[in-house]
Amino acid sequence: MIKVLIADDQELIHESLRIVLNMNSDMEVIGVAENGAEALAALKHKRPDIILMDVRMPEIDGVECTRLIKELYPEIKIIILTTFDDDEYVYNALKYGASGYLLKGVSVTELSNAIRTVVSGGAMINPNIVTKVVKLFSAMAQHNLAVQVEENGKLQLTRTERNIVCQVGRGLSNREIATKLRLSEGTVRNNLSTALSKLNLRDRTQLAIWAVQTGMVQKYEAAE
Repeated sequence: MIKVLIADDQELIHESLRIVLNMNSDMEVIGVAENGAEALAALKHKRPDIILMDVRMPEIDGVECTRLIKELYPEIKIIILTTFDDDEYVYNALKYGASGYLLKGVSVTELSNAIRTVVSGGAMINPNIVTKVVKLFSAMAQHNLAVQVEENGKLQLTRTERNIVCQVGRGLSNREIATKLRLSEGTVRNNLSTALSKLNLRDRTQLAIWAVQTGMVQKYEAAE
């Protein structure tokens, strides 16, 4: 059973989410918080597998709350709920450890599948918005806020590791990467783990951001 905590200051949204998610046989909404402070307080008594986090909330916003939660409870997954106007919030939330983001108004099926993907270790970096994200990363990089990696590690990446990193940047799961590159899932997992270690990155979300930010994804797409 996937335990979900919803953090959103709009009653209509969090109650609607509670209803639709509880309709899934493999999910249970174990709590609702109306701001970041309430979300943090709830974690003292409840331990969700995943949090659906609004970005714009009173007291502590979703970005700062994401940073605090990932520092205290790194095992808890976080999906940011946002609109296209929240680009900077989304970038920083991903940088602080969120596993992805969804637009409010997403279908029930897409939301449920996104939760399952993230809980199983995937990330929601949607290929459909790569161009938009690239522009954002370029702007953020000018202010030295880009994801930093070990330079020596970057040079040590093998060709297979680079190909896998590019696919992570496009939002593909391990299974999809294995199929596309004609590798076993075990090989993908091992190479992914090695790449993260070489680059000194925390998780595949940071890796995906770095792949887009450095242009690796675009180069791979151009070569296809």
